[in-house]
Amino acid sequence: MRLMFALIDCNNFYASCERVFQPKLNGKPVVVLSNNDGMVIAKSNEAKALGLDLGMPYFEIKDVLKKHNVAVFSSNYTLYGDFSRRVVQTLRELTTDIEIYSIDEVFADLKAFKSYDLLAYGNTIRDTVKKWTHIPVSVGIAPSKTLAKVANKIAKKSSGVVLLDTPQKIEEALRSFPVEDIWGVGNKRLEMLLQRGIRTAWELRNMPDSWVRKKMTITGLRMVYELKGIPCIPLEAQPPAKQQIICSRSFGYFITTLKDMEEAMTYYATRAAERLREQKEVTRDILVYFETSRFNGAQYHPSCVVNLPKETCYTPDIIKATVSAVRKIFKAGYRYRKGGIILLELKPASQRQFDLLTSNDEKKQETIMIALDKVNRKYGDNTLFYAAAGIKQEWQMMRSMKSQNYTTQITELPIAS
Repeated sequence: MRLMFALIDCNNFYASCERVFQPKLNGKPVVVLSNNDGMVIAKSNEAKALGLDLGMPYFEIKDVLKKHNVAVFSSNYTLYGDFSRRVVQTLRELTTDIEIYSIDEVFADLKAFKSYDLLAYGNTIRDTVKKWTHIPVSVGIAPSKTLAKVANKIAKKSSGVVLLDTPQKIEEALRSFPVEDIWGVGNKRLEMLLQRGIRTAWELRNMPDSWVRKKMTITGLRMVYELKGIPCIPLEAQPPAKQQIICSRSFGYFITTLKDMEEAMTYYATRAAERLREQKEVTRDILVYFETSRFNGAQYHPSCVVNLPKETCYTPDIIKATVSAVRKIFKAGYRYRKGGIILLELKPASQRQFDLLTSNDEKKQETIMIALDKVNRKYGDNTLFYAAAGIKQEWQMMRSMKSQNYTTQITELPIAS
């Protein structure tokens, strides 16, 4: 039996997370809003049936949402991240090799299950994830990752599990599969394909290799081979390390004072440092920036790069550098709407060069960070935090309809009644 891949995709993931602790919302329309409750970024099938689309500004559709009793939530990334982790944990129990493709998608290599009935196995995955996490998923199984994507899209509109394991099944699927839904077909490629009269995945699959390579380069040729069931995109069990870490948000209100800006940037520095340690990396350079609204008042968009004296993932060092940059570029008299920091020049912590004179201090710092991260993972983000980030943090982005952090904050556990 040839190599087979599965794509497990959580259905309407953000909306499904919100429903877990509010089962009364099952079957009801649900939408989730972006940062500062700006626009729709996720919706349930019921909301889609009402004509609600992603990107719709919240203030424009308030009346429609109220008229149809749509449940509206501010984005709760802590909740979504935790449910994503639970889904991945479940899949690790069910499969051997997986690739976390996004917060709600996971690829699995099924070479270890060649003696299994793969359709039944796909049903087992779907049912177990639902039972253990309460998150509904669709499963697409096929000889390549691109075909697994095709199978998954079809599965969402049918039983929840689709297996494309024969030439006949693959042809039937591709003949009716729109070319714009193929994984990797962007707007420019789509425009070119439609001009050529190619409207289905089957039509693209049957184009000559020479034409595909000329018009779509080697990446397009890989796509076509994948549609033929020839795997060209391997599973990335260990995704490549990121070249930089960005922590950026719009503020809940306009920041006008240095104190508030220092607090906000300290908070972002803390979050970025946590992610740096998760990746087991260190940084040497930090870019700090903030900006005024492009549509409101005088314009000012400063930035500053700080070179650290040594590679580090120690939060106090990163905070100190960040605050020094803020003090250098902040100007009073402006209304700042957004800010962030970018950690640059990342490298594995194992490759860090230690100074013999300070190695003991660095070991102590590492021990402190391990303890801090452990507490915050166990009891919830910001259980322990740096006072420099402020207590009230009124500059935080506006999320007036955010659900509770049911699974990560001990003070927000659901109460049985």
